[in-house]
Amino acid sequence: MPKTKPQRKPFLLIAGPCVMEDLPLALKIGRKVKALAHDLGWKYVFKASYDKANRTSLKSHRGPGLKAGLEMLAEVSSRLEIPVTTDVHTVEEVELAAQYVHILQIPAFLCRQTDLVVAAARTGKPVNVKKGQFLAPWDVRSISEKLKAGGCKEYWITERGTSFGYNNLVVDMRSLAWMREEGHPVIFDATHSVQRPGGLGSSSGGDGRLAPVLARAAMAVGIDGLFLETHPNPASAPSDGPNMIPLAELPQVLKQLANVRLAVQSE
Repeated sequence: MPKTKPQRKPFLLIAGPCVMEDLPLALKIGRKVKALAHDLGWKYVFKASYDKANRTSLKSHRGPGLKAGLEMLAEVSSRLEIPVTTDVHTVEEVELAAQYVHILQIPAFLCRQTDLVVAAARTGKPVNVKKGQFLAPWDVRSISEKLKAGGCKEYWITERGTSFGYNNLVVDMRSLAWMREEGHPVIFDATHSVQRPGGLGSSSGGDGRLAPVLARAAMAVGIDGLFLETHPNPASAPSDGPNMIPLAELPQVLKQLANVRLAVQSE
C-alpha cells in the first residue's frame, strides 16, 4: 500500500496596516487583501495593532487603545468574514484580546516574557510569536516549549530580521530553514525586516521597496506563511510607513511570490 502524503496546510498570509487608524480604512485594506489571498488559494488573517506600545518617541501615534481597537478588529472580522490578529503586551491584555481575535501575536521585544507567552498559550488560541531581533534561530526552542507547556496547539515563529549595528536589521535566510528543520512553523515578516528602528531620529525608517525582494528570497527558501504591512498611502501612515508595501502594488507583489512558491514546490 502506498503511503498517504500528509495534507499540506494552506499558505498563511497575515497582512494589514501597522496600527488601527479607523474602521473604513481597515475595511478597505482587509477587503482588498482578502480578495487577493482568495485568488491565490491562501488563508488570510487581517492584522492591525490597537496599541503600538513600542515606539521610538513618546509623541508617536499609538492607536485607538485596547477596548476600542479590539472592537474595531471584531467589526472587521464580522463584516469581511475573516480571522483577525493583533499584538498583546501584558498578561492583563491577553484575556480580553482573546475574546475578540482569532490569533494572539507576541511582539518581538516581548518574545522571552514567560508569563506573557504562557498566558497567551493558555487561552487556547493559536499564537504567533515574533522572533526577537536579539535571538538566534535555535533560541526559539525555549519559546515553543513555553507555548506547549501552556497548552498551545498551534503556533508560528515569525522571522523579522536580526539587529545589525545601529538602526539596521539583516535577515539570515538560513534561519528559516533551521527553524523549520526543528519542526517550527515559520512565517517571514517582509516589511519589518526592512525597517530601520529609530532611523529617522524620532521615528523608524525603512526600505519598503526591498520588502518584496526579501519576500521572494524567503519563498524560495520555504516558509509556512508571510507577514506584511500595507497601506493605500504609506507616506501618511502614522506608524511604520517607510517599510510598508503600497496597497496598489500588492497584487503584483503577491502574484510574483506565489509564482516563486509554485516553482520551488514543483522541483
